[in-house]
Amino acid sequence: MEERVIIIGGGHGGSQAAASLRQEGFDGAIALVNDETELPYHKPPLSKTFLKTPGGGSQMLRPESFYRDNGVELLFGRRVEELDRSAGRVRLDDGVSLPFSQIILATGARPRLPQVEGNGLDGIFALRNFADAGRIREATAASRSAIVVGGGFIGMEIAHTLAGLGKHVTLVEMAPRVLGRSVAPLISSYAERRAREAGIDLRTGVGVSGFGGANGRVDAVRLTDGSRISADLVVLGTGVVPNVELAAAAGLAIDNGIVVDEQMRTADPRILALGDVTSFHHWHAARPVRLESVQNASDQAKHAARTITGKPSAFHEVPWFWSDQGDIKLQTAGLSFDADRHLLAGDPEANAFSVWHFAGPRLLAVDSINRAADHMIARRLLAAGIDPTEEDINLGTPRLKEMISSK
Repeated sequence: MEERVIIIGGGHGGSQAAASLRQEGFDGAIALVNDETELPYHKPPLSKTFLKTPGGGSQMLRPESFYRDNGVELLFGRRVEELDRSAGRVRLDDGVSLPFSQIILATGARPRLPQVEGNGLDGIFALRNFADAGRIREATAASRSAIVVGGGFIGMEIAHTLAGLGKHVTLVEMAPRVLGRSVAPLISSYAERRAREAGIDLRTGVGVSGFGGANGRVDAVRLTDGSRISADLVVLGTGVVPNVELAAAAGLAIDNGIVVDEQMRTADPRILALGDVTSFHHWHAARPVRLESVQNASDQAKHAARTITGKPSAFHEVPWFWSDQGDIKLQTAGLSFDADRHLLAGDPEANAFSVWHFAGPRLLAVDSINRAADHMIARRLLAAGIDPTEEDINLGTPRLKEMISSK
């Protein structure tokens, strides 16, 4: 049988996996199965520029000609219903059965929806794909006030976007601070301050107890402190759930995601997984993690392609993330789970600073606000295993570059 890799999922990771397989010299068949009908597209703009652009379309990652010229079969608007490991086949929702030599699971994640009264009312949206963004954009045009539930990256980005469009925006976050899972408290407090300055009514430490509506459409959100906020548009940014169901039904190991090794292999070496759906032991954090980022999905796709083509390497990429919130460009390099020391560089009053996170002398991560140079140098330091001192950081970029060159 001709070698055939079936990639399940057409996001950043799935598209990159197809491209990387060809770049690594794979000459067998490649099929990309995607339950959306759009060509794979950039997702970060959906919470920002897309919502501001009436009639604008998706930004393709690669043109249709790329897939055609590289012999990638596009099975769009289709869904894999069963992964039969014993038979070496997948069954699609239209009944078609396809043999495989390898599988790449790039199934991503879906929004986690609050299980409260009224969550099915019209006018309540969650953003995960192009179709969702289109519905939110259409509803935004007709709305006057909006409530964003959830103060993570997506929630904060959407809140700033809607406020910039002249909407009265309230953001509700159940945790004591926004971005609590992602950044240092100093960054959170700064992001909260800038959000309020942008006109966003920010409420932390309170959750949603239910949604109110009339004639089947939302008109208010009830909060756990007993208050009620009127709004004609609600956007949920309450986290995501990894799409592990297909893998679980096939008997693969699941632990907050599909468990993979350093080469992106699951418990079945013919089946690899990547991106938001994967749980893996992180080399720098020294613990299992599941990362939700475009960068991680793309990097893992490249590693998966090398594994399939017989050139496996351990996944030792430095994680990095970004978020555009109004006039803030927040960039993070590394993971700060065990940080016990934090150094501030730059000036928050100038809207440009970084927080460097350490565990003892060991550099773990750097959060940067409008300091792109700090972010780039932090990624290089973490990749090289270099731990700068406070004096090194105060001496600035030339000193840090010198340390990298010396290494």
